Amino acid sequence: MTKFSDLALDPRVLQAVSEAGYETPTPIQAEAIPHALQGRDVLGIAQTGTGKTASFVLPMITLLGQGRARARMPRSLVLAPTRELAAQVAENFETYAKHTKLTKALLIGGVAFGEQDKLIDRGVDVLIATPGRLLDHFERGKLLLTGVQIMVVDEADRMLDMGFIPDIERIFQLTPFTRQTMFYSATMAPEIERITNTFLTNPARIEVARQATASLTITQQLIEVKPIRKDRSFGDKRAVLRALIKAEGDACTNAIIFCNRKMDVDVVAKSLKSHGFNAAPIHGDLDQSVRTKTLDGFRDGTLHLLVASDVAARGLDIPAVSHVFNFDVPSHPEDYVHRIGRTGRAGRLGKAYTISVPSDEKYLKAIESLIKSEIPRGQLPEGFEPDTSEARPERTSDRGREERGPRVRERGGKGRERAIKPHAEVASLEPVAVVAKPEAAVELPREEPREVRAERSEPRRDGRGENRNEARNEPRIDTRSEQRNENRGEARSDRREPREDRRDDRNDARTEVRRDYRRDRDLGPSVVGMGDHVPDFILRSFALKAAPADEVEEPATGTEG
Repeated sequence: MTKFSDLALDPRVLQAVSEAGYETPTPIQAEAIPHALQGRDVLGIAQTGTGKTASFVLPMITLLGQGRARARMPRSLVLAPTRELAAQVAENFETYAKHTKLTKALLIGGVAFGEQDKLIDRGVDVLIATPGRLLDHFERGKLLLTGVQIMVVDEADRMLDMGFIPDIERIFQLTPFTRQTMFYSATMAPEIERITNTFLTNPARIEVARQATASLTITQQLIEVKPIRKDRSFGDKRAVLRALIKAEGDACTNAIIFCNRKMDVDVVAKSLKSHGFNAAPIHGDLDQSVRTKTLDGFRDGTLHLLVASDVAARGLDIPAVSHVFNFDVPSHPEDYVHRIGRTGRAGRLGKAYTISVPSDEKYLKAIESLIKSEIPRGQLPEGFEPDTSEARPERTSDRGREERGPRVRERGGKGRERAIKPHAEVASLEPVAVVAKPEAAVELPREEPREVRAERSEPRRDGRGENRNEARNEPRIDTRSEQRNENRGEARSDRREPREDRRDDRNDARTEVRRDYRRDRDLGPSVVGMGDHVPDFILRSFALKAAPADEVEEPATGTEG
């Protein structure tokens, strides 16, 4: 069996490794360290949690043992996709290089430039950075990469897949061509591997396990949730998560809960807190000081549940994680391998639960296709009750709407619709014959003149006993009008026509004009108000069914009555 003492490492490195409690290297370490010590490019592919970080940290410390760094010109460079992973690599350097005089600097976002500039000005042997902050220092004129001898890209597939390809290409152009390059990752898709071929020269490909496989120490289980309504899926998944944590009991010493979106991370963490769980969120939108404090609390045990986005899925080494809960099924199948790899590390046993809804079916198929196995299905935990409050009927389909009849918009309301209730007679497709029956028409009595109605009306008397109708019918004597007529002369008074006669003439003229207008435009006779006259077409009756041919009568052409 190979031991670290057989790998030709620096004695000071071997002493630090022994003090850390390690004697036997992992398969990726045993195969990658000899090639790295020879100065060859390395492409390492292994399961997460198998010690890939130490496989490039140990040979780097040995190779950099001789020589001295110059100001603003680091001797080696390690690129990491996230701040947490970069900080973890820096911790490994502190652990394994504590007996050497090598210096390091950590360049990540969320931290002031001042302290980082001071470290670079002194000169560092190992520079650990994220691509964005590294380019910021370079553009400010605080950093030169022409002295880089060893360059490492950790989580290479994620670096190239997260949109860092332009930054990575620019950084490689800033480094010398004679550098030694190492790529490490748990997954390496074929299209990503083709890109790495442009950065590596005759690399030693080390694949100690089949790509994208989960560790055998992890027990996987898929919990399928079928909510009664689509908008209830988020609430039902939170209820299932709480029930799973309670069902595990004391076995769940700590756990990482992964969500796809940062907003969901905050909501799930807040929901767990409201139900009495010790939980805290971590994602890319939080300040670096908050993220560091949260991770430290999770490592030392003061924090029980860590609700995280994929910022915590890559490379974080927290050996004592007992459970991983995928609150959301990851959209990228490689992320599933990285997420569940946070548990079951260093030979420990772990459990990984994934909560899914019917809409996650395509993502589950992609994951099972990647890992070449089916995720075992589990039962809903005891104590889970689906949310049935405020249940509303599902929205009807278009077919059901057509059966109820067409809908039209109402005036005065935006978007409001009302159904047109189809009449039984209108809905019938049988032809209907219209038969005129003038004998069934009801002839209404004609209106009597006002004088006749006044004579037949009974007299009404007011409270004073006077006949109000008689008083109304008596002629009114206007003494002032008579006085004016006398003053103006009899001739002018004789020429004046009565007002009622002139009004009748005007009405006759208007009626004639209206009649000519309708006749010229073929509009037919005008319909008089319903109160005084009822048109003939209203008095006609309409048959609901077709009558026999011998019983159908011709409709009347004239107006009766």
